[in-house]
Amino acid sequence: MRRLLKRIYAAIGPTIFGLTGMRPWSFGYAAYKRRKIAEIINLKRFDSKSLPPGYGFRLDERIVEYPWFLSSLPGHPGTLLDAGSILNYEFLLKHPGLASKRIFISTLAPEAESFCRYGVSYVYEDLRDSCFRDGNFDWVVSLSTVEHIGMDNTMLYTADAGKRESDKLAYLQAITEFRRLLKAGGTLYLSVPFGKHQDHGWFQIFDAAMVDRLIETFGPTQVTETHFRYSESGWVLSDRRASGDSTYFDIHERKNYDADFAAASRAVVCLELVK
Repeated sequence: MRRLLKRIYAAIGPTIFGLTGMRPWSFGYAAYKRRKIAEIINLKRFDSKSLPPGYGFRLDERIVEYPWFLSSLPGHPGTLLDAGSILNYEFLLKHPGLASKRIFISTLAPEAESFCRYGVSYVYEDLRDSCFRDGNFDWVVSLSTVEHIGMDNTMLYTADAGKRESDKLAYLQAITEFRRLLKAGGTLYLSVPFGKHQDHGWFQIFDAAMVDRLIETFGPTQVTETHFRYSESGWVLSDRRASGDSTYFDIHERKNYDADFAAASRAVVCLELVK
């Protein structure tokens, strides 16, 4: 029954979302977003240097993060760590770009779905203290995750009261771990909400100084920094200056939309850091 309901939702959700005004997080939003992401990544319709007009209209930052990552990830075999369980969706794990990868997912607590049938291995741990050995991975991906490290993770991710924290620098411990886990020449793919620093309790927005400290902590041999910013008409390419005052619409804090109908982050920075 559950699978049937999911199929029905996937089939009719996008249409209802479109007919009812395309308000983020309303009925059909998740199905519509998933369909759009799947179209882009499966047809390889993403260029991080040129987004078409109206790209990702009224969708959250996943519409740029997933295509950015999958368009950057090499196609050859290797071992990949998903630090934060951002890839734990069937339509992503079945993507050809991940088919040749041995995938491990490291996250704080078990989730409703797991995909061991695709050869995915799961570990439940604090990303600041990973169980894996040094140099175990060719790639580490951590999209929209490190902004939650050291913050109050009891709101959405775990019932463990010990994870109700307020340590704004804790993310640096995870960055140090990511570097340790990578092979020489391995790559960290990382994104965070970017703009004016704000502490939302369960996450924080990174400003330029925090990004610089993150990069310095990792100590890469090569850095590629890509910025995306949300506008009323959709996502556009950006840079540190243009995104510097960007904020976040937190659906958990307020229900009234702003004029731009932003779904979440109004800007993200995507980093490709080579060890």
